[in-house]
Amino acid sequence: MNFNLSTKGPGKTLLGALSAAAFSVLAIGQAHADPITVVSWGGSYGKAQDAALFTDASKNSGIEINRESGASMSKVVLQVESNAVTWDLVVSGSGSCAAAAAKGALEKIDFNVVDVSNFLPNTYTDYCVGSDVFATVFAWNTDKYGAPGTAGAPNSWADFWDVEKFPGTRSYRLNNVDGALEPAVMAMGVAPEDVYDFLSTEDGIKKAIDKIRELKPHIAVYWKSGAMQAQLMKDQEVDMITGWNGRFDNAKKDGAVVGYTFNQALRDYDGFGIPKGAPNKDTAMKFLGEVSKAKYQANLPFHITYGPTNKEAYEVTTAPKELLEALPSHPNNVSKMLAVSLDWYAKNREKAQEMYMELLSE
Repeated sequence: MNFNLSTKGPGKTLLGALSAAAFSVLAIGQAHADPITVVSWGGSYGKAQDAALFTDASKNSGIEINRESGASMSKVVLQVESNAVTWDLVVSGSGSCAAAAAKGALEKIDFNVVDVSNFLPNTYTDYCVGSDVFATVFAWNTDKYGAPGTAGAPNSWADFWDVEKFPGTRSYRLNNVDGALEPAVMAMGVAPEDVYDFLSTEDGIKKAIDKIRELKPHIAVYWKSGAMQAQLMKDQEVDMITGWNGRFDNAKKDGAVVGYTFNQALRDYDGFGIPKGAPNKDTAMKFLGEVSKAKYQANLPFHITYGPTNKEAYEVTTAPKELLEALPSHPNNVSKMLAVSLDWYAKNREKAQEMYMELLSE
C-alpha cells in the first residue's frame, strides 16, 4: 500500500495525523520518563496516604510518582545546601516546613495551580500546603489507668508528668523538638494560650527543657516514628507515651489497649513542601494541586483518623458521624487543643532543637 505523504492534497491530512500521533506518543513518553519523587512517612500513615491520596491522584492526573518513606525537612535542607536535590514533594510536620521555608529551602507555592480557597484557616503558608490535621496527644495503657473520661484516668499534661499519681514508664520523642516543649510548659501550669509567649525567650525554652529533664528517669524508650509509637503500645512496652492520635487509633484497631484525650493536645497539620530546585518542580506543583482536592481528602478518615484541611471534604465525605467526631479538626475537639504556632517554629526551632538535643545526649 502506498501513502501520499506530500504536503499538498489528501496526503496532507494523513501526514498531519501521523505527525500528531507521533507527537502524542513522544509527549506520553516524556511524561512517563520523569516521574516525580514523593516522600512521606511509613507505617499506617504512609499506607493511609497511598490509599486515600497518592494512588488515585496519580491515576487521575496521569502523573507518575515514585513513593519513598523517610521524609525529613532536615534532609531537604541538606539537599538544597549541597545542590543535590532529588526529592520533588515532601510531607512533613508544619513546624519543620516553617523552619525549612525560613532557611529558603522550599519553593513558593503557585496558588494558581494549587487551590486553597476552601482550606481551613492556618493550614497553609506561602511555602507549605496542609495535607491533614492531626493532634499530638498523650496516650496510655487503659488497662492500667482506665478509659478516657472515666474517674481517675489521666486528663492533662500535668498527669503525664505525675509519676506518683500515675506510676509507670513513659515514652517521649527522640531527636526532634516538634511538639516536645509545649507539653512540658502546660505541665508546669501555664495556660495553653500563654505557652508560646512563655517559650518566646531562651529562658522559657530552658525551663521547658528542665521540666523534661525531671521526667527523664521515667522515660524508658524514646520514640522516633509514628510506627514506633503504635508498636510500643501494642507491645505494652510503656505505660504512657506522647504521639499522634491517628497512630493510636490504628493501634487500638490492631488490639492495643490504648486511649488518649484531646484535652491540651497540640492541634497541628502535616504539609506538602517542594524542595528548592526540585528536579520536577512544575510537575510536582501540578500533582500537589491534584492531591489537595476534596475528593481525595474525604477518603483519608477511612484509613487514619486525621482530619481534612480542605473544608469541602466534609461536604463530600461518606464517613459516618461517629468517625467525623473523632477527628482532630471536628469542632467538638478543636476548642480543647492548642494550635501549633508556625511563627514560633520559624523563629525559634533551630535554637530549641539544639537545646533539646543537648538534653537527650546527657
